Amino acid sequence: MAAPGYGKRNAPGRRPPRKGDFADLTPRAAAIAAYLDRLPEGADISIKTLAGRLPYGQQAVGTALRQMSEAGYLRRLRERSPGGGQWVTRTYFSRVPRSDTWWAGFLKDDGASAPEESASEEPASEEPVPGASAPEVSAPPREPGRAGEPGEGPRASRAYGTLARLGEAEPRMGLSAADCEALAPLVEAWFARGAGERQVVEALTAGLPGEGVHSPRAVAAWRLEHKIPPPLPVRQRTLRLVECTVCGAPGRPEALPGGLCRECRGAGRTGPGRAGRAQAVDVRRKAAAVRAAMTSGRPRAAAR
Repeated sequence: MAAPGYGKRNAPGRRPPRKGDFADLTPRAAAIAAYLDRLPEGADISIKTLAGRLPYGQQAVGTALRQMSEAGYLRRLRERSPGGGQWVTRTYFSRVPRSDTWWAGFLKDDGASAPEESASEEPASEEPVPGASAPEVSAPPREPGRAGEPGEGPRASRAYGTLARLGEAEPRMGLSAADCEALAPLVEAWFARGAGERQVVEALTAGLPGEGVHSPRAVAAWRLEHKIPPPLPVRQRTLRLVECTVCGAPGRPEALPGGLCRECRGAGRTGPGRAGRAQAVDVRRKAAAVRAAMTSGRPRAAAR
């Protein structure tokens, strides 16, 4: 089992693998990214574990993970569930590069607020981010007044279509075009409370009397009004912060572009960064302890 924070989690909106995946990374980072992509959900993707399984050292693996983070393939975040509790680190991996805007939307509210990427960044065949609405498609004009063949306006709605096809599930509940238009607002109320089309159809067709239905519209109206599901509970928000991929420093998404804090973003240009400086300080501290032990005549082991 992976240690907390290092188990792979697939970001939403996955699409089938393609030949050009990870082509924008360096060859080594691309090879490691392809390896991560093949790992199952929950697999340990810590630097130490990856270095033990791949022909690369920990420093090379860490550099590759940094490149993936900067390119938008990987993010680590720290989250706390509603009602308090401990903060837990999560690591998400995406098969396609995501922009900082996409990651910020995903981290904001379980991915429900993550925006769709442009066509140049996200292939049209990719599944949408959870909670994102599908693009509207204009239905071609059809002859009005026929149930089951919605035309423009309210007849092109999902609620109208559900009612128009009701007769296919139960012939005794076939509705006219006027019936569908009048009942559509009631069905919309069901959808607003989380019900799906199948749930609506089952509610309108189950348990009908053995004889014929005299007024399908009246039966449907009564059931839609009296059997509507309860309102969805108010969802408490999960608190989330992004973690720097290199040093683990937490912060808001806008403060960690590319998943890196300011110091680690400049590590390759202006210095070793926070993680490198911490390691250097530790080395100097141990060296000073060794020199002090030699001066005082104590055994070297005492300086460890």
